[in-house]
Amino acid sequence: MTIGLTGGIGSGKSETARILRELGALVIDADLVGHETYRRGEPAWDQVVAAFGREVIGEDGEIDRRELGRIVFGDPDKLKRLTDIVWPKIREGLENRITLERSRDGSKVLVVEAAVLFEAGWDDLFDEIWVVTAPEADVLRRLELQRNQKPEQTRARLRVQMNDREREQRADVTVRNDEDTAALAARVRQLWIDRTHRSSQGRHDG
Repeated sequence: MTIGLTGGIGSGKSETARILRELGALVIDADLVGHETYRRGEPAWDQVVAAFGREVIGEDGEIDRRELGRIVFGDPDKLKRLTDIVWPKIREGLENRITLERSRDGSKVLVVEAAVLFEAGWDDLFDEIWVVTAPEADVLRRLELQRNQKPEQTRARLRVQMNDREREQRADVTVRNDEDTAALAARVRQLWIDRTHRSSQGRHDG
């Protein structure tokens, strides 16, 4: 069983991924796969440098993701240029990793945490899509505490993301993160029991 886990900034999807890992899932972070795709020596490194200039190269020779983010944030054309380079490479990396893990242990539940799962068109890679949602007030407070990010900065990030309603319409499961961590853990645990049992029953029936 493969689960695509998504949600907006500050929604709690990383905490949900952590809980799923504790429950026995193998969790893959699509961001980390993305970082691997444009490491020095990889084809995407050359493409990113060609598109955005050598100023995106850090002192270590790797792509400076903070500088790259500064260049593309707020500029739809530059952001699309970047995602056109990186998203297909990340998809290829995810497909390879999913295939590898299935060959190792087909019984394990595999979760891929990916903020841009729908935007990148990766939803067809998974048996189910879970979306984590949280009230905006909670998101603003959480990011101010965790990242010292001002509310106006968070709102700017939220405006350029797909909204929760769109995500929920396309997802199979909604994980509401509107209380404390204990409540989130309880909800995720119950969903884990319900969904993995259903998946197991489907395999036995087949």
